[in-house]
Amino acid sequence: MTHVEATAGTARRAETQDPREVERRLEQHRVELTAYCYRMLGSAFEAEDAVQETLVRACVARPVRGRAALRSWLYRIATNVCLDMLNGRERRARPMDFGPEGTAELAALGAPLPETTWIQPIPDGRVMSETSDPAELAASRETLRLAFVAALQHLPARQRAVLILREVLRWKATEVAELLETTVASVNSALQRARTTLAESEPSPTDALEPLDEEQRALLSRYVDAFERYDMDSLVSLLHEDATLSMPPYSMWLRGHEEFTRWLLGPGHGCRGSKLVPVVANGAPAFGQYRPSGPGGSYEPWALQVIEISEGRIVALNSFLDTESLFPLFGLGPQP
Repeated sequence: MTHVEATAGTARRAETQDPREVERRLEQHRVELTAYCYRMLGSAFEAEDAVQETLVRACVARPVRGRAALRSWLYRIATNVCLDMLNGRERRARPMDFGPEGTAELAALGAPLPETTWIQPIPDGRVMSETSDPAELAASRETLRLAFVAALQHLPARQRAVLILREVLRWKATEVAELLETTVASVNSALQRARTTLAESEPSPTDALEPLDEEQRALLSRYVDAFERYDMDSLVSLLHEDATLSMPPYSMWLRGHEEFTRWLLGPGHGCRGSKLVPVVANGAPAFGQYRPSGPGGSYEPWALQVIEISEGRIVALNSFLDTESLFPLFGLGPQP
């Protein structure tokens, strides 16, 4: 039995707590637990399920005394829940993980793949507390980027937990060893292997975007204007020359100005006249895209666009087409 479990057992025998007070104490940890589970699982919905299961188990068992002990105990439960969910499952990915870029031809789009295939975006409010220290928020945004979360999925589940706990949450090796019921040497070995794998699979970092500076706000304003006017010259002038376009649940993805233009003026021409509603996802700017759906000025939800920016240019436009589940998650309605 670990120290955490022994402490929990002592607390359960020592007191009967007010259920409302128990719930209040547990809820204080929901946001950080959701961020942890999201990094582990790559899915906003699975992360919320994992956190709910964690809090239910904790509530039934009755939490330990002291905030630090309670936090460690909850992370132990959450880790076990995530490891169970990941057992025997294929890793989630981005379209770029499936092969080289395609071309802007309708036939190349292929068939949609199941939701469980993809890294999903998540609203910042679900995984970041507004009361956090600015430096902590900046670090959180960096480790919640779509590219970083996708890179984490290349790691075996226990290595993934070790790297997140040690590198992201800054736990000591002794604390991680206790949580995982292993040795410090084993933790350090897993961390080294995880670092090597991550260095091979993670793309270059993108700019930190919250809070937006004046240049970034101007870039996004020009992007919205160009996209809503469907001005291809203005739009591609905002893109890095190797900018990518992806559209989960399809594995096809495109790269470069010419393919962007060919797609948007060809198979993607239905996006002409769209309206964009700003939201924030994974520490990056995002937009709910609504396409015209017929006469009379009506629109329909079409995509959640997550924008990646580096050095003053857009380097990726990630258009998630599962609006049925993602729009409610981001507080987006049926009309712009």
